[in-house]
Amino acid sequence: MRRSSSPMPTQRSFFQKSTLRSLTRKTSSLHIKTLFSSAPNPNSSYGIRALQTLETSTILNPSPVENPSQSMSLSDSFLTEKILLNLKQGKPNSLRDLLFRSNSFVVVEVLYRCRDNLQLGQRFIDLIASNWPNFKHSQQSFSAMIHILVRSRRLPDAQAVILRMVRKSGVSRVQIVESLILTYRNCGSNPLVFDLLVRTYVQARKLREGCEAFRVLKSKGLCVSINACNSLLGGLVKVGWVDYAWEIYQEVVRSGIQMNVYTLNIMVNALCKDHKIENTKSFLSDMEEKGVSPDIVTYNTLINAYCRQGLLEEAFELMGSMSGKGLKPCLCTYNAIINGLCKKGKYLRAKGVLNEMLKIGLSPDTATYNILLGECCRNDNMMDAERIFDEMSRQGVVPDLVSFGALIGLFSKNGRLDQALEYFRDMKNAGLAPDNVIYTILIGGYCRNGVMSEALKMRDEMLEQGCILDVVTYNTILNGLCKEKMLSEADELFAEMIERGVFPDFCTFTTLISGCCKDGNMNKAVTLFEMMIQRNIKPDVVTYNTLIDGFCKGGEMEKGNELWNDMISRRIYPNHISYGILINGYCNMGCVSEALKLWDEMVEKGFEATIITCNSLIKGYCRTGNAVKADEFLSIMILKGIAPDGITYNTLINGSIKEENMDRAFAMVNKMENSGLLPDAITYNVILNGFSRQGRMQEAELTLSKMIERGVNPDRSTYTSLINGYVTQNNLKEAFRVHDEMLQRGFVPDDKF
Repeated sequence: MRRSSSPMPTQRSFFQKSTLRSLTRKTSSLHIKTLFSSAPNPNSSYGIRALQTLETSTILNPSPVENPSQSMSLSDSFLTEKILLNLKQGKPNSLRDLLFRSNSFVVVEVLYRCRDNLQLGQRFIDLIASNWPNFKHSQQSFSAMIHILVRSRRLPDAQAVILRMVRKSGVSRVQIVESLILTYRNCGSNPLVFDLLVRTYVQARKLREGCEAFRVLKSKGLCVSINACNSLLGGLVKVGWVDYAWEIYQEVVRSGIQMNVYTLNIMVNALCKDHKIENTKSFLSDMEEKGVSPDIVTYNTLINAYCRQGLLEEAFELMGSMSGKGLKPCLCTYNAIINGLCKKGKYLRAKGVLNEMLKIGLSPDTATYNILLGECCRNDNMMDAERIFDEMSRQGVVPDLVSFGALIGLFSKNGRLDQALEYFRDMKNAGLAPDNVIYTILIGGYCRNGVMSEALKMRDEMLEQGCILDVVTYNTILNGLCKEKMLSEADELFAEMIERGVFPDFCTFTTLISGCCKDGNMNKAVTLFEMMIQRNIKPDVVTYNTLIDGFCKGGEMEKGNELWNDMISRRIYPNHISYGILINGYCNMGCVSEALKLWDEMVEKGFEATIITCNSLIKGYCRTGNAVKADEFLSIMILKGIAPDGITYNTLINGSIKEENMDRAFAMVNKMENSGLLPDAITYNVILNGFSRQGRMQEAELTLSKMIERGVNPDRSTYTSLINGYVTQNNLKEAFRVHDEMLQRGFVPDDKF
């Protein structure tokens, strides 16, 4: 094969020597001069100086990266010539036949020969891709394709080939870089290839590999452009690998690559992300010495960081200093300040900043108003939210899904569904399609108000509009159904959820378990609990508390204790609520001694007693007919700093009355009033019922008068007690009088009299 004009003999001679040296002297150093001297654009900024004089302290390893000219047989050489001839003559059918007889050596040689005819090279690459997509490429054939595609400015295609190359198993970053270097000159390539390699690693989220490739290139004396360095640094900072970013930054500095303001901004962002904002001043000073000055992005990054950390005065001070650098605060600057103020609850000052923006002629955008709307929603400030939304329209700022979603959520949460639906309709009229979040907000509003039929209608509309129900939407509906005790419907929805491939989560199971426990269906609750465990969803103390409470309320203390032990065996430890539930269960059963043992254990473990737990013990004493002990416990809880509430006193009054000790009951009423608590309907009903049961109807009537005089309205229980008292005395005339008064007040009698 005659190729006297080809540069390959020189290349072959060099690599033959290199191979010999690598086999005999592995510690020698190799200097390759003017290896890339034929690269175009000698004045480019892609590290051309390093490419023209490459000094490496490690030998190019020839074993994984072979030179095709060394390995090509005579038949391969003949095939190469035939392919080139057919390419030039444009004979695709003949080329297809030849391609199926080709190998990676032939592909590389053909591309080398196309270095001066890029159209021919591209045609060849496209033929391989379309006719032989599963062609077994070598690192060199990949590399040669990349060089030709980069020179042809087909960068996306070049990146696609780089991706195939880097994903090839068993290929190291060193081998990839060396393969690209080896094929560089013969393809007449340019240093943009090495930039693209680093950028591709970053875009493929292979940041560790990107760093390694950068270091390999650097070790070969090759410096990628600052733009590629910035891409790598930015990628590292974005995923939070800040320490790694600083390592690469130091290597960039040592390499002598000229940094720019993008580098500065990336590293300022790194400091802010790492909560080292105090170090930015020295870093900026260092960068200014290198001839890189901060710009508006730098200031916005710092102001945003100060605002996120709640350092608002520092943020304002920095914004004020911008004019000294010839910079003006922009929309992003003001948005960061407004957001910072809102996060600190300084809504009025944030509105003041908005007014300042308008005064200087800076138009707020949708994001500005959304920040303020978000703050109104957090504070349930419906009036101001509507004002902000109206001002937004007056300023010609178009609301987006976030704007409408904020208002829909606000009104829905506060039970004003009509207004929420009005904004929902306005949003659709504005051409905005509601998403899963907005539909779920409205469904949640209906569920909170117990309007499950409308919630399910909204679910149907959501599906009709092509929205996919996610686990949050299902959980919202399930919670509503369980609250309304629509457990069969909840079961159906749960089955639908699984059928549609939506995986139930912790919230799903906890909601259903709670619903079953409240309905007294403990078998179903336990089945759900077991399913939860089977799906590797770890229950927490709340799940166990719900189940234990269900068993305790059903009087099944043994099962409650079994769950308690199971909880501890799973290293889920009881909290003060767990103790309160079990103590209450024992007190309901009249087992005060068992409850007191738990009380002691709870105190010993450092849990502070709550008013709820104390009331349970007082109830336990009263139920066992020991109101005196209950009174003594009242003194203990007061000494512990736990202030009794209305339930405490009502329980004690009821306990005394059950023991027919009206004097102690009235003494407790006095104690209650002296502690600043006023008797309520329950207090009066307990006393009135006590008098009625004893047949002391005159005192009972006086209690009713006192109750009304004090502004406490009687209820059905009040009248039922009076009627029962009169019936017991066979005084039907008074019983019917009270009955008529009861009806006049709008109470329907029950069967308790």
